[in-house]
Amino acid sequence: MSVATSSQPMMTRRYWMAVSAGSAAIAAAGFVPQGLAQPRVKVARILTGYMPGLPDAAARLVAGQMREYASSMVVETRPGASGRVAVEAVKYASVDGSVILFAPLGFITLFPHVYKTLSYQPQDFIPVSTVASSANVLTVGPKVPGDVRTLGDFVAWCRANPRDATYGTAGVGTSLHFIGAMLGRMAGFEFVHVPYQGRAAAHDVQKGTIASAILPIGSTLGLVEAGALRALATTGPHRSLFLADVPTMAEAGYPELQDVTWFGFFLPAKTPTDIVESLDGGIQEALRADEVKSGMAKLSVEIDAISKGDFARLIASESDRWKTIVQATGFVPTD
Repeated sequence: MSVATSSQPMMTRRYWMAVSAGSAAIAAAGFVPQGLAQPRVKVARILTGYMPGLPDAAARLVAGQMREYASSMVVETRPGASGRVAVEAVKYASVDGSVILFAPLGFITLFPHVYKTLSYQPQDFIPVSTVASSANVLTVGPKVPGDVRTLGDFVAWCRANPRDATYGTAGVGTSLHFIGAMLGRMAGFEFVHVPYQGRAAAHDVQKGTIASAILPIGSTLGLVEAGALRALATTGPHRSLFLADVPTMAEAGYPELQDVTWFGFFLPAKTPTDIVESLDGGIQEALRADEVKSGMAKLSVEIDAISKGDFARLIASESDRWKTIVQATGFVPTD
């Protein structure tokens, strides 16, 4: 909030009448000066479906720059059922723009293919915009000999040591799980999946309990930079800004193993178009703020804004792609 100084003009009655008349004329023409614009809603709640971590932190970064969308932005974590608790809450929320979902796209592109039943459908939500994306990285630790420096080396080692060919991820039915399963399938070896919660797999790789892990770059970056883990390949379409010396899966010979996690904002279906556009505008403006740019870099994610129509097309193509991958692994959907 700005503070008045002695250089400001005296606020006479004539001055206020002139300002009021000018504002009325501008409003009548359909324009509202930025300084006089009123927030779309009084209090907006952004729901995330996980314990405090990357989604929560990214949501707070963007929310802090959206003052013109809402007078107050509140980020609420509603963990449970792999994020589905928050998703279901937004499905039944008011369509006045006061309740927003912030989530990785997996709930709408992957979950329909790994769960037998879901209490929601993709059409229950309006995709507004992505804000950031993150690739994953395959790392190995002391269980794997030090001369294994590339993905090709690791595949050869796994074939020669089938009892030790293990990989940890953040859970069964995640994209990380399926990337590992497809790597084993395509490279011709049995890659044994060891599911963990969160980033715990990285610590067991470091201790030598398991051979490798496939996790978001931010979950293992510090350990890689410290030399505790070796990064063999990342899953993005291009080399990561944070691991520029590490080749992609495509460069290592496995272009099919691309996996990027996008984080985006969603509104309940039937939310009026003007509210959707207002939220989208607020998001795009927030992503231009230096605080958001530097904050996302600290989280080891890249700003990646895909809004409205392009976002909907991304969801459709990713859903088709993951359906094919899940079926190829022989995974049986669970309850």
